[in-house]
Amino acid sequence: MNIYGLIGYPLGHSFSKKYFTGKFEQMGLADSHAYELFELPEIEQFPEIISNTPGLKGLNVTIPHKQAVTPFLDGLDASALKVGAVNVIKIASDGKLIGFNSDYYGFKTSLEEFIPVNTALKALVLGNGGAAKAVIVALNDLSIPFRIVSRTKTDDTISYDDLKSEIDNYQLIINCSPVGTYPKSDVCPDIPYERLTANHYLYDLVYNPVQTLFLQKGEEQGAKTHNGLEMLHLQAEKAWEIWNS
Repeated sequence: MNIYGLIGYPLGHSFSKKYFTGKFEQMGLADSHAYELFELPEIEQFPEIISNTPGLKGLNVTIPHKQAVTPFLDGLDASALKVGAVNVIKIASDGKLIGFNSDYYGFKTSLEEFIPVNTALKALVLGNGGAAKAVIVALNDLSIPFRIVSRTKTDDTISYDDLKSEIDNYQLIINCSPVGTYPKSDVCPDIPYERLTANHYLYDLVYNPVQTLFLQKGEEQGAKTHNGLEMLHLQAEKAWEIWNS
C-alpha cells in the first residue's frame, strides 16, 4: 500500500484526507493508495511517523509544523527555501526526506485569477505566522506592495488600530490568520469593515466555512471576495505532482 498523509495539530478540520481519498477513488487507485492523518502535538514525534509507517511516500505539513519540521529533513527544494516553510515532504526512493512548498503556487495562481490583470493594488496581510510566508513571497513576485498587520506594532508591521486611518490606502486585504475558522466561525479579523467599498478585494485563506464572517462583512460593503478553497485544491494537485515526479 502506498501511504500519504498529513502531519499537524489539531487535524479535526483537515481538508486533505477527504480530497486525496476522493482523488484516489477517481483515479482507480483506492486499492493501492491511502491517505492518513498523523496528529503530532510535538514535532519531536515526527521521526516515529517515518519509521513506523511502511509504504509512506509523501506527507503534507500544516500548522504548527511548517517551519519546525525543517531540521528533520535531508534537504529543501528551492520552493521551500524561497518561502521559508515546508508544506510538502517527498520521500525519495533512497529514503531521503525533501521539503517543498506548494502553498506559494496555490496562492499565487488563485490570486492572479481573482484580481484584475495589470491593476495597481496595494495589499494588507492580516497575520504574520507561517501561513503568511507563501503569501508574502507571492506578493513580492507579483510586485504588489503590502503591509503586514499584527496584533502588536513593530518596525515591520502595523497594528489593527492603525487600520482605522490606513485601510483606505489598500485595496486587497488577505486574511492569513486562523480567525473565523470553524467551529469559531462567529468571529472575524478586527478591521474597520464600514470603510470597505466596491473597490476592495478580500481574500481569506480560511476555507471552512466557505463564507467566513470576514468575507460576509466585505460583501455587505460591496467588496469582491474569495475564499481559500481554490488555493487548497491547487496546492494539493501540486503536492501530488511533487510526490510523483
